[in-house]
Amino acid sequence: MKNNQTKPPVLKYFFLSLFLFLPFFLFLFSLKPKHHQNTTTDPTSKTQIHSAGDLKIRPGYASYESYIQRQLHKTLNPKLRQVWTTRDWDRKIQVFVQFFQDLKRKELLFNDSKALSIGARVGQEVEALRRVGVSDSVGIDLVPYPPLVIKGDFHNQPFGNETFDFEFSNVFDHALYPDKFVGEIERTLKPNGVCVLHVALSRRSDKYSANDLYSVKPLVEMFKVSEVVHVRKVDGFGLDTEVVFRKKTVI
Repeated sequence: MKNNQTKPPVLKYFFLSLFLFLPFFLFLFSLKPKHHQNTTTDPTSKTQIHSAGDLKIRPGYASYESYIQRQLHKTLNPKLRQVWTTRDWDRKIQVFVQFFQDLKRKELLFNDSKALSIGARVGQEVEALRRVGVSDSVGIDLVPYPPLVIKGDFHNQPFGNETFDFEFSNVFDHALYPDKFVGEIERTLKPNGVCVLHVALSRRSDKYSANDLYSVKPLVEMFKVSEVVHVRKVDGFGLDTEVVFRKKTVI
C-alpha cells in the first residue's frame, strides 16, 4: 500500500488559520500605546502636562478670548482696584522694595537696568523698582495704568527682541500657555539678562489662575536659553518660591 501524503483536515485548517490571523495580531500589537514622561508638544492643548504632572493647565476655556475675559473680570473689578490703589498700595510697595534691594545686593539688578514687570496690575512693582533706583522701569497688563503700566499681553509682549536687562513677574499662574509666557521673556531679555519669578508651590493659587505648578522642574525645562541662578523660599503675597534665571550670553 502507498503511504498517504495528505495532511489531516484538522492540521490543515490550523495552519490556514495561523496564516490568516497572524498579520492581524501583529497589527494589534503595533497599536499598543507607548508611555512617555516628556512634555506634550501641542501648545494649544487644554490638558498640557509637564514633568509627569508638575504643571497642569486648568480646563474650562472654550477659546483664548474666553480666557482673556476671565482675567479681565478680576483686573477690572472696581473693588479690587480700589484696594490695590489705596490700602494695599504702600504695603505691597514696601515688600517689593525689600525683594528688589536684595536682588541688587546679589548684583542681579542695577540702577541702570532696563526693567519690566509682567502682569503688573496697577504698578506696585514698578513703583518699587523706581524707588530703589531703577528708574527705567515699566509694567505690562491687560489693562493699562499710566504712567506705570502699559497695555500688553504676556503671551505676546509688545516689545522687540533683547529689550530688557531685568524682568519680574508674580503672575505665572495666570498663564494659559506657560511655554509662550516663558518664550516671550527669553525673547525680550538681553543676553545675560535676569528673570525673577515668584510662584506658588506649596499652596494652590486663586480662582483666576490658569495653571497649577507643583515643582520648579517645569520652569527649568521651559527656559531653553537660560540657566538657574537660585531658588529660595519667600513670602510674596501667597507665593512661596522665588526662581531666578539668567539668559545665556552665547546661544
